Amino acid sequence: MNEKKPVRRDMLLVNGREIPVAVVRSRRARRYVLRLRADGLARLTIPRNGSASEAWEFARRQGTWLERQLQDLASRPVRPKEWRVGTEILFRGEMVKIEDRSDLKSENTVRLGDQLIPIVDISSDLRSAIESHLQAMAKKELPAQTLQFAAMHQLSVRRVTVRAQRSRWGSCSFKGVISLNWRLIQTPGFVRDYIILHELMHLRQMNHSARFWKEVERACPDYRRAKLWLKENPGLLDR
Repeated sequence: MNEKKPVRRDMLLVNGREIPVAVVRSRRARRYVLRLRADGLARLTIPRNGSASEAWEFARRQGTWLERQLQDLASRPVRPKEWRVGTEILFRGEMVKIEDRSDLKSENTVRLGDQLIPIVDISSDLRSAIESHLQAMAKKELPAQTLQFAAMHQLSVRRVTVRAQRSRWGSCSFKGVISLNWRLIQTPGFVRDYIILHELMHLRQMNHSARFWKEVERACPDYRRAKLWLKENPGLLDR
């Protein structure tokens, strides 16, 4: 069963400007949350016992914050929607250029860092083929890293899944199932490790209490650096 269920889409008026809002209910959320995605859509989360009217009142109170976020969004460089030879994309925390290396094989091939990726049409949008390759990498690497960390911290994991979530980097269920976002393959290693350890520590504290963050700090002393990177590199999940 989906943890978050869309309620509706509506508009929020901020200083005369209409901002599209996706209203979502979450069984896990403990408070109202408003976030702005890279595509300009605001996401308003309602906790289990919350109401739509209270959620909208909360969102209206965040008008000044939302306006600042919109200004920051407008100042960011536009990331290309299409990936072609010469496009730079994030891979393992670095901006890496897609290169045509068809000279290395008898088929169309591009190189991304240390990866050679077969392509059907080198002149087309390469995004789908490259993302499929990165997802396959993530499905191989992320579960193995998670199980290794689990063993180090004497934690029992029932299953590790790799998915394409649009709003979160990972999750941990009460049944011991860890779910990770494949785009972690694009982040630096210390960020990937933090997200994995963050979810693993929920096996000890299924909340975000002070005790939970102490568990995170013991397992990942550098976690604040990872949180800062995520804050400074928003929008990766919205693409």
